Amino acid sequence: MVTLVTTTKDIDSHFMEGALALARRGLGNVWPNPAVGCVIVNDGHIVGRGWTSPGGRPHAETQAIKRAGSSTKGATAYVTLEPCAHTGKTPPCADALVNAGIKRVVIAATDPDPRTAGKGMQKLKDAGIDVSHGVLENDAKYINAGFFNLINKQKPIFSLKVAASSDGCIASAPGVETNITGAIARNCGHMLRASHDAVLFGIGTLLTDDPEYTCRLPGMEKQTPVRALLDSQLRISLNAKILSTLDRNELWIFCGPNPDVNKVSTLEDMGALVIAADKVDNDGRPDLEWLAKYFGKKGITRVLVEAGATLNAAFMKAGLIDRIHWFEAPIKLGENSLKAFTHMDVAKENILGFQVLDKRTLGIDTYMVYEKRT
Repeated sequence: MVTLVTTTKDIDSHFMEGALALARRGLGNVWPNPAVGCVIVNDGHIVGRGWTSPGGRPHAETQAIKRAGSSTKGATAYVTLEPCAHTGKTPPCADALVNAGIKRVVIAATDPDPRTAGKGMQKLKDAGIDVSHGVLENDAKYINAGFFNLINKQKPIFSLKVAASSDGCIASAPGVETNITGAIARNCGHMLRASHDAVLFGIGTLLTDDPEYTCRLPGMEKQTPVRALLDSQLRISLNAKILSTLDRNELWIFCGPNPDVNKVSTLEDMGALVIAADKVDNDGRPDLEWLAKYFGKKGITRVLVEAGATLNAAFMKAGLIDRIHWFEAPIKLGENSLKAFTHMDVAKENILGFQVLDKRTLGIDTYMVYEKRT
């Protein structure tokens, strides 16, 4: 039996779901802007689609208007975030919708940016446009949680990725590279990496595995995020593979104060950016709260932590982790293997302060998503 979409509420939700799907396309490549989707509908038919372009511009609304052409006259625009009301590098999207002859605008979430918050909707109303908001609002806020966090708390959201055995281990022994999950889970991990602005890891992982932290899915190589390395003593090898991939995206190396000036010079000549932390912990490592604020100042909205047990635990103890992506293989590595969190007893079934959002099967592996309780 086919269920017909008949009520205005059903219709609005239906087209907003399409706009949200478009918004997700921008995740990982539009910072410091939010990832926005827009669908323009006229006489029940989609006549224009748009989403935030890489680098944040053009915006979703102007893209959709351009594709719709003259069909914008009398149409309804579905937008996942309130159209901007301020003039920056581009004119306000609220003005663009007015000038395009849009009759109605349906908005998922209000923009938290004080330059727009409520002002975009008011501009539309003042022009005689019928405005509705709050349609699939929670979904829209979930997609742009990093942008909301950046505006409200001046730091990004942090997501922790863990690939573990069924007994909660990430390696057969400390310092030993161990492949745990299967190909489908690993590909999902690459998609997750591509949807974040930056991927963060520690020097221990770099010295053990010599990873590149690139996105290696066919056709998505340009989706490699900024790589952020915590290396308090600047121990990175000049032969590290990651230094040969700086054409894919930047490498930010965070170290302690007073680093070796010669090594800093060499690394920067190779294309890396070395940042000496203004604030360190008792062990001389960059303070994590300082690090979060640094990312915020740079406009980073979403950071994926792909690290070892020590850094995993440090972020959890600092209260910085907002989401956990747990990939689990149906194998056991044993009591002497390396747990996912150093000196922390964390069970996947009951991660304190987090709730399960999603659970699914990826081949022979299991994938669970947790979110911090508010």
